[in-house]
Amino acid sequence: MATLTISAADEKRVKALGFLSNRGTDNFSARVITVNGAITVAQTKCIAEAAELFGNGIITFTTRLTVECQGIPYEKIEDFRAYIAQEGLVTGGTGSKVRPVVSCKGSTCQYGLIDASALSKEIHERFYNGYADVKLPHKFKIAVGGCPNNCVKPDLNDLGIIGQMIPIFNEENCNGCKKCSIAEKCPVNAASVVDSILEINPDICNNCGLCVGKCNFDAIEDGKQGYKIYIGGRWGKRVAHGQSLDKIFTNKEEALSVIEKVILVYREQGKTGERFAQTIDRLGFENVEDQILSDEILVRKQEILDAKLHLTGGATC
Repeated sequence: MATLTISAADEKRVKALGFLSNRGTDNFSARVITVNGAITVAQTKCIAEAAELFGNGIITFTTRLTVECQGIPYEKIEDFRAYIAQEGLVTGGTGSKVRPVVSCKGSTCQYGLIDASALSKEIHERFYNGYADVKLPHKFKIAVGGCPNNCVKPDLNDLGIIGQMIPIFNEENCNGCKKCSIAEKCPVNAASVVDSILEINPDICNNCGLCVGKCNFDAIEDGKQGYKIYIGGRWGKRVAHGQSLDKIFTNKEEALSVIEKVILVYREQGKTGERFAQTIDRLGFENVEDQILSDEILVRKQEILDAKLHLTGGATC
């Protein structure tokens, strides 16, 4: 078996740069950030060349939409970083901080209700890059799904966003058809005709938008775009399903503000080493939700960011 020569301190240092040790060797895998899972042809070519020049030529894809190039010797790490920087690429995505954002393809999908790719890029710039130096109790994962099909499993992330299309029902146009096209097309059976009028059960409707424009009499001709936000999800050794906030946000800036408030609550009130799901369990969901739906936490933003918190590390899960 090969003798390992890289010190634990050096291994920890380069892990913070996005280089993960290849078990049993002195080599590393470089975690290249793709922002929202999308890279250009030029960037793809650059990654392939870097993998061949500095690694073993093998490229893998992570579940978090990053690209890993394997077999890079410790002494070649800086050369690798400089090479991919030519195409605006960086490594990273480790540590107790906001992690790279996962997104579905959004508006290019037939079911996409929001531009998940553009939104996740905005979240990446504002919270992955903008909060890069902010230490949190543990890793913090964000996922953006364009519709309720939940392809990227937003409710299994610390914070998840699901695109919504809230149907606008014009009762005056409803003819109460015995064979209702809306009720027939509703995939979750939220729509039905009761006493000669269409009813949509808000406790069942997931705002998938498939009913919009499907009524022959224009009873649901349009819908309102929205963002449903889940908090406290976790996938791993101990699974936790996130809970949705009571409000569906119809303003993108308001949804982005919610993300910031969640991060601030987690940084201020989370214990070092615990995931956000554990923080919510300890504080109570209603308590956390009340803080998120209020702007009070933003008043203390700079104080929270400047506080010397979570300096010791040590994950509890």
